[in-house]
Amino acid sequence: MPKRSACIKVPKIQGEATIILANKLRIFNKELEIRRDKSFLYIPLLHEPSQGMSKRFKKQVPSIEVTTDFFQERAKKPRTLGELLDGKLPPHLLASLPHSADFVGDIAIIEIPPELEAYKTIIGNTILEANRNLRTVLAKASAVSGAYRLREFRVIAGENKTATIHKEHGCLYYVDLAKAYFSPRLSHEHNRVASLVREGETVVDLFAGVGPFAVQIAKTHENVRVFAIDLNPHSVEFLRRNVRLNRVDCKVYPILGDAREVVKKKLSGVANRVIMNLPETAIEFVDVACQALKPTGGILHFYTFAKAPDSLENVQSRFDKAVEKRGRKVQKVLLSRYIRATAPYEWQAVLDAKIN
Repeated sequence: MPKRSACIKVPKIQGEATIILANKLRIFNKELEIRRDKSFLYIPLLHEPSQGMSKRFKKQVPSIEVTTDFFQERAKKPRTLGELLDGKLPPHLLASLPHSADFVGDIAIIEIPPELEAYKTIIGNTILEANRNLRTVLAKASAVSGAYRLREFRVIAGENKTATIHKEHGCLYYVDLAKAYFSPRLSHEHNRVASLVREGETVVDLFAGVGPFAVQIAKTHENVRVFAIDLNPHSVEFLRRNVRLNRVDCKVYPILGDAREVVKKKLSGVANRVIMNLPETAIEFVDVACQALKPTGGILHFYTFAKAPDSLENVQSRFDKAVEKRGRKVQKVLLSRYIRATAPYEWQAVLDAKIN
């Protein structure tokens, strides 16, 4: 509801200088939105300026007018989890709270340290109360492991579920976190790689999961083919659903199987571009990626983990040698960078490389 407040009416061209001075004089009301019309700004104040303040305003901006008007309140910044739990947890445990959470659809995923185990339900319910669009809070119960890259979860608040629909860059994804790997932290990478694909390309996604690379590429290009491979039958089941959901049936071809066997039997020499998002063991599949590339070459997007004191230069050196073993050569490294921290002194890294 609009709130009446003292304000300064000033021509737009002099607005910035007036706001800076109001801040200096500590009378700018930051809880209210500045209002604009065609010619003027209306800057809300905590109170009417004193005579001395008015003189300073007039000296700097002679055309100002002190008046009153109605203003919308600024949206409140969300409070931190520590602030929300202050008084609900022993003070010495607030420092142990997780600093971040992953959000997949209407599910939040957090890590509960051992010292907070007795308070997990309080923490989960507080997260739900602060995020009305959430239905479930999951706590990580194991590390990512196995051929399918899965982890165990415990429901600590809300609905007893691990399945949801996640929205990312205009695409929708069915996913069950207990059955198929998915990381919202790779959202930027999904979008970045899709933006690099050119019309007419054939792309092979060796470890496609539920399809965040494949679907995004197909959704943003008219004339592409994406062969999306995964070993996990649950992932491929969700991938097929996501292909239909996003209406990219004629561009994405889900394939259940081991990437090495699939490329050898069906996809040798077809790709302009290969995506290798299996950081634990991608180096073991460089030969497969090279085999999938067209004889004239193409682009590899290679993902791996790097632990200190390892460096991107060492990662690149190992990658170069693996490519050369296949009888190919890295013509140029187009990008080499860390994407995100995955553990203390460990990062996920990406190399984009042009192969001939």
